[in-house]
Amino acid sequence: MAETLAIADEAMTLRRPLHHVVVNVAKLVNMRKNAELQEDVATADVINVDGIGVLWGARLCGVEFPERVAGVDIMINLLGLCAKRGFRPYLLGAEQHVLDAVTKRLAKDHPNLVVAGMRNGYFKPEDEAAIVEAINASDANCLLVAMPTPRKERFLKRYRDELAPSFVMGVGGSFDVYGGKVARAPKLIQAAGLEWLFRVAQEPRRLWRRYYDTNTAYAGLLLREFWNRQQRRNVNS
Repeated sequence: MAETLAIADEAMTLRRPLHHVVVNVAKLVNMRKNAELQEDVATADVINVDGIGVLWGARLCGVEFPERVAGVDIMINLLGLCAKRGFRPYLLGAEQHVLDAVTKRLAKDHPNLVVAGMRNGYFKPEDEAAIVEAINASDANCLLVAMPTPRKERFLKRYRDELAPSFVMGVGGSFDVYGGKVARAPKLIQAAGLEWLFRVAQEPRRLWRRYYDTNTAYAGLLLREFWNRQQRRNVNS
């Protein structure tokens, strides 16, 4: 987390373009069958492991990461950094009432923070050019995009060369969490790797099938990768 925030701080200070993404189990599975999404993620400048399932899977296969760096935690810390350093964030995405709740909480948490602008995520493709123009005119230092995968990745990749904010990041449903629409799992549940189950419990009819499909697919991918690595070790030993 500290390293990620330092990279973001440097990018905004030097006005150097930096595209950030996170990877969780669902996105990793979807990248396997969506070449455009895979390219969108692979061409980003910084990639964090958001899902603890990806962290555990990587370690199981002998790939070491220092820690999970969740997108919502990056966003919350980044907003604090902006308040401290005088950077101006632009908030794009989510429902309008969620955006209103986010700005209300920001006013309480960071009274000195200046929000460069905001726009809800309900717009048509033909509106995108005007939205990019408004973002650039706002003199924002960073852009937080709260839209679902793969829409946010496509938006950022399509306009990354046109967007003026230095640090751009897709934050998915983080506005919903920060604005209080969705509850975040307690720390113990997060540490146990059951944050997904906590989300399903909140919206079972909408989410159970999605998590069942992606978790099952990921378990299969992980078992095959682990087996292949073991076979290679046996051949080389």
